[in-house]
Amino acid sequence: MNKSLFFICFSLFLITSIKVNAQKTPKKIIVEHSDFADVNQTEMPDAFLLTGNVVVNHDGVVLTCNKAYFFQKENYIKAFGNVQLVQGDTLYLNSKYAEYNGNVKKAFATGDAVMTSPDATLSTDTINFDRNVQEVFYNTKGTIINKENTLVSKSGRYFVAEKKFKFLTEVVVTNPKYVIKSNHLDYYSNSGHSYLFGPSTITSATNFIYTEKGFYDSKKNLAHFLRKSYIKYDNRLIEGDSLYYDRNKEFASATRNVKITDSINKGIIKGHYAEVFQQKDSMFVTKRAVAINLVEKDSMYIHGKKLMVTGKEDNRIVRAFNNVRFFKIDMSGKCDSIHSSAKNSLTKLIGNPILWNGESQITGDIMHLIGDNKTKKLDSLKVLGNTFIISKDTLGTGFNQVKGQNLFGKFLEGKLHNVDIIKNAESIYYSRNEAQELIGINKTVSSNINIIFDNNKIQEINFIKNVEGILYPEDELDEHDRKFKGFKWRGDERIKSKDDIFTEEDNEYNDKMIEEGKKEEAEENVPMKIRKETLDYDKKKKKK
Repeated sequence: MNKSLFFICFSLFLITSIKVNAQKTPKKIIVEHSDFADVNQTEMPDAFLLTGNVVVNHDGVVLTCNKAYFFQKENYIKAFGNVQLVQGDTLYLNSKYAEYNGNVKKAFATGDAVMTSPDATLSTDTINFDRNVQEVFYNTKGTIINKENTLVSKSGRYFVAEKKFKFLTEVVVTNPKYVIKSNHLDYYSNSGHSYLFGPSTITSATNFIYTEKGFYDSKKNLAHFLRKSYIKYDNRLIEGDSLYYDRNKEFASATRNVKITDSINKGIIKGHYAEVFQQKDSMFVTKRAVAINLVEKDSMYIHGKKLMVTGKEDNRIVRAFNNVRFFKIDMSGKCDSIHSSAKNSLTKLIGNPILWNGESQITGDIMHLIGDNKTKKLDSLKVLGNTFIISKDTLGTGFNQVKGQNLFGKFLEGKLHNVDIIKNAESIYYSRNEAQELIGINKTVSSNINIIFDNNKIQEINFIKNVEGILYPEDELDEHDRKFKGFKWRGDERIKSKDDIFTEEDNEYNDKMIEEGKKEEAEENVPMKIRKETLDYDKKKKKK
């Protein structure tokens, strides 16, 4: 029983060994045609000399040439003159000279070597072809041409099955609309898709793009860039952890750590998501959005859930929506929304506006900040309906107040300097002597009130026309009478720094985005999250 089992196992082993050996035994090169054949031991020992219309075949590859030396024992051939190696309808390799080894299934071609596939043509001095892995590679300057692009590189590799070129040294892709330069680029000739790795640039007549990890669809002119990427126009720079770009529409969207710099208007807009329509001169920014504008050597920070910028430089409109907050060193405020027009230098604070000028709180139904078109500086302030100015008494617990119908103010060197309260003006003011001792509480009614500010503090109050006033000793004025109707002190809401413009929710979201960015930066092989619009043919083919 044991002997029978041993015999069966041994027989199976022999059969398997025979099959393996049969598989490993290389197929022989077959000479299908030659006008003349000869053996010249002096010129080329152990070789057949084939001349005139030489045709040889090896495992699906056909080689033709004018002259060849065929080493039958080595299963090797050297070909001269009009050499062409053809593999089905997928690859044609032409050169002046070539060598082919049937045992290892490798070809070497040199002398004006040209490789042609259905989608591209490679021209270089020397080409190597490894049929085992279906790869073509070259280490001499090569030029690849297909319908959309011309690629030039010092070296490269072509994967026949994937129709993919891989370049690891100085590659330049020239398209009628742009030029790509990179040291590591994967290019799929059938789809026109390029994958960029490491420092790479894309230059065109309209913009300049830099990326260290990117994707470009040359047929659809769609792109996606990651890692230290930016798009630069003449007057605008777009940065973000992830950039999507449509060249046909000149549209870009950016995600996480977005920064858009306007070099002409000296402005910056930040957020974690943005859309930019360059041809329409418009952009939309959200997710902790903030606009930073340089105003008289000082920066104005404007935050809203959404920021929109539309129009060209002279007719630009900036809009901020939902719980808008803004900050400047000597002025800050809040409102429901902001509408700012460059054409008339008018900024409207819409919906429950409040302005803090130094220690003074200003409110009203309608509030406008007006600039000077020539100097580009803040010129005046207009508050219409239910104007109310409140500031804390410097030493006590009371509040200085001015109330009236409308307010018209003028700025001097960027600071509110002169203010007129028009119609039904009245005030409550805590009067103090030079020793800062309280003299009394002054309640005054007049047609108009003029206030002079110095360094954002009330320096002087002047009452104009139909003035009626009484100075009350502190103990003779009831607490209730020390505040006008509609009084509401909102000092706890005051925005004291550029960081105060953001809510707690904004900051939590920002921390989350920063952590995600650090995580992706630490991972070297973060996959490209190509948008559906690009129709990623390359990855779909791999899955199949």
